[in-house]
Amino acid sequence: MRSSGLKRPNVTQPAKAKQAAVRRSATSSLPWKLVSTSHQHTDRLGQAIGRVLRGGETIALYGPLGAGKTALVRGIAQGLGASPTAVASPTFVVIHEYNQGRLPLAHVDLYRIRSPRELESTGLIEYFSGQTVTAIEWADRGLAALPDDRIEIALHHRAARSRTIQLSATGPKSDEVLALARRQYSKTSRKHRASPRGALNRQGTTRS
Repeated sequence: MRSSGLKRPNVTQPAKAKQAAVRRSATSSLPWKLVSTSHQHTDRLGQAIGRVLRGGETIALYGPLGAGKTALVRGIAQGLGASPTAVASPTFVVIHEYNQGRLPLAHVDLYRIRSPRELESTGLIEYFSGQTVTAIEWADRGLAALPDDRIEIALHHRAARSRTIQLSATGPKSDEVLALARRQYSKTSRKHRASPRGALNRQGTTRS
């Protein structure tokens, strides 16, 4: 049978173009800066992040003692569907694993790591493949081992009861996830913004 010479339309091209457009629209305007006035507010932000994680993300947490790093991880665990009450600082064990949620979560604390050899002995690198979400407190003590594409969250004391939180992404995957987290946070916190205390007050020129 002879060909008519007409090219068949590529029906997959429009779908791919649409998917690419969605990805572009989800990109995040960085950095995202917030002010948290309580552990509950920090927890709420963590929940927004946890709900949009897709698996395999690395979340690097920076900040001094008491800045709210563990509270944020509790929120992430809850957003993933795990029990937040089970989450505690893993300082003495280095890595705690939680498998009750829709994705496995590895909660890492590098506070006591002092050398590359100690870091290697933790087996941290093994968590960067597969679907495990890895949340790392004191991530500055293991920077050389972290994936290039990650979410970075810096928490700092602002006043007696408030913290500044700055979120950024170092690659395309983390940028997409962070943008989705911003949308999720905006959606779930509108009712809190209406109250005098608020949940988290936006700073700078951020967008929902």
